[in-house]
Amino acid sequence: MASVYRVAVIGLGVIGRRMLANMPTQERLQVVGGWDLSAEARAAAVADFPWLHVAESAEALIGSADCDLVYVGVPPRAHAVYARAAVAAGKAVFCEKPLGVDLAESRALTELVEASGRPQAVNMALASARGATAMRTALRDGSLGALAGADIRLHFGRWPRGWQDSAAWLAKRAEGGFTREVATHFLYLADRLLGPGRLVSASAAYPREAEAAETHVLAQLDCGGLPVSLAGSVGGAGPDLVEFTLWGARRSLRLTDFYRLWRSDGEDWQPALPKIENPALDAYRLQLDELVKLLDGRPHLLPDFRTALRIQEQVERILATG
Repeated sequence: MASVYRVAVIGLGVIGRRMLANMPTQERLQVVGGWDLSAEARAAAVADFPWLHVAESAEALIGSADCDLVYVGVPPRAHAVYARAAVAAGKAVFCEKPLGVDLAESRALTELVEASGRPQAVNMALASARGATAMRTALRDGSLGALAGADIRLHFGRWPRGWQDSAAWLAKRAEGGFTREVATHFLYLADRLLGPGRLVSASAAYPREAEAAETHVLAQLDCGGLPVSLAGSVGGAGPDLVEFTLWGARRSLRLTDFYRLWRSDGEDWQPALPKIENPALDAYRLQLDELVKLLDGRPHLLPDFRTALRIQEQVERILATG
């Protein structure tokens, strides 16, 4: 009989609650407890998930003999605190992105996690999504033809987005902003598809409020010898835009809204995957399947801390140009 892995959920905000909603659908993952620094977040989580055991402290939950894996879903500045606690307790670690906001701290954390020898990964949402897998397949089979590069386009009428209002830190320069929160996923995808990126040029713009996150970024990267451009902005009436395009001489592929894949042979964009009722939910559950593979010691698609560190270095260098 296959093992059931017991999970401690540290952080009960938007993303932690998403894990509480989806982990029970993966029969080999069992949430044994949760914790959050905020009493309000703890109460809200119990209201929505009455079965959830809320621990007295993060330390007690992480150190419990009933825990195999620590999921770290707190704001980025605190990722290292709980990942280090998990390593000290001999537990596997599944951490949210970005890995952190302080590069020296994240480098030291990566060394520590790697030295532990325990299973470790970072939750890049596109790692196992069907659209990203289809892009990898197309690159392997050569159906795109010669590659011209990739473009990342992001626009948000407001930041944070409405459903993120409870996470006030996302609006702040110290650890929030759309570049860390959203662009990270697509910089990772470019890294995964084309090769590790080298930042060629970048600029970031900030509002007058001293603590506010960026409103605009432009960056040019070289990934495996191919150009990758990033353009992102906040403000103005109109729909949000989240788009990654892989340009090929014979066929191009485009992800919109994170998970919807389109293809073009030179004409209008056409759907490129069978219709999935809820692509986001599908991607979350595929990600948990990959997490189980990691814990089993089988080949999997999840990025490790070293890969996440490489993307964090790109992001922080872009943000530092403002």
